[in-house]
Amino acid sequence: MLPINSFDSIRPFHDTEVHAAILSILDEPMLKTIMQFAFPNQTEAEWKAQLKTVHSTQDFQARFVSKIIRRILETSSQALTTSGFETLSPDAAYLYISNHRDIFLDTSLINLTLFEHGLRLTASAIGDNLVRHPFLNKIAKINRNFLVLRGLTPRELLQSSIVMSKYIHHLLMEQHRPVWLAQREGRTKDGKDATHAGVLKMLSMAAGKMDLLTYFKQLKVVPIAISYEYDPTDILKIPELLAQARQEKYIKGEKDDFNAIITGITGQKKRIHIAACTDFNAELDTLKDITNPNQFIKSLTQVIDNQIISNYKLWPSNYIAADLQTDSEQYAPFYSVAEKTYFVERMQKRIDRDNPAIVAPFLEMYANPVHRNAPKLACSTIGYSPK
Repeated sequence: MLPINSFDSIRPFHDTEVHAAILSILDEPMLKTIMQFAFPNQTEAEWKAQLKTVHSTQDFQARFVSKIIRRILETSSQALTTSGFETLSPDAAYLYISNHRDIFLDTSLINLTLFEHGLRLTASAIGDNLVRHPFLNKIAKINRNFLVLRGLTPRELLQSSIVMSKYIHHLLMEQHRPVWLAQREGRTKDGKDATHAGVLKMLSMAAGKMDLLTYFKQLKVVPIAISYEYDPTDILKIPELLAQARQEKYIKGEKDDFNAIITGITGQKKRIHIAACTDFNAELDTLKDITNPNQFIKSLTQVIDNQIISNYKLWPSNYIAADLQTDSEQYAPFYSVAEKTYFVERMQKRIDRDNPAIVAPFLEMYANPVHRNAPKLACSTIGYSPK
């Protein structure tokens, strides 16, 4: 059973602990690989010397993490565009809730966007199953990630949820630190982004006697929609989708998550758009007459879903997949012949096109955002565009 009044089991490192943690991982092979990728013009002695001068998470993120993410974008994307962030206050502590497509990049790209807009960076939730390796655990904690404990019994899950809810409230209200959460446990595999009621129920556990409408307004929720033109991990998601279709339980391999992280980082994503949905409180007011807590949470999931779906940027890949499903040209005005050729050739390289059991879920993960009637948004702010 987790101690309700202590956050030590899940919290990231305090700034006073960052320097020692960095010194303890300087000789890790994985760190060497990361630094050689991000700083190809520096010797090992040079980047180690710079790391030894880091004494806070903010310094680590500004001097190293932001440059690593930019390097990833330079080598594996065509552009990162954003919208909505220019309306957010640099002094506010927001609770960002986003759809979840990539283990590592979702929160990293959101924080890069916040950094470039002069906004406070988040403390971010990460499943403890992803950071069981000591090096990954330390990197996560240095980078201001807090742990979501997985694989718990129902009783342990309840206690863990209480601690998590109080910790998030503590971060937002007492430390004035923004927080990032995924809208559900695990990445969306089929393109149907949907908020899990359990996430919102967990958040509500720290409300005390406050009514839920007032409490969620106090949290300053900002839904985030992140959309990748191409998902480098699409083919890695197929086995789980096939298992679900057969109503079987999918058992992850020992290296599944690690492979997904590496593939997500290195694989081609083409264009990426991140949208901040900034009128959430106005939508919350539509729930003011709902007094039943369970019904309120259910309706709140729909409000968040509507915001994420309506701000999701549809790419040519989405429209092409939707047309391939029906062997039609219904959405042909939204893509070129060259873009369709690229999509088809890429798909043929990644899957057995003669196996409909594989083709169908592959197309669905790209086409489902179209079927959910998301509008065709233009990119309003350029956050990053490789030369």
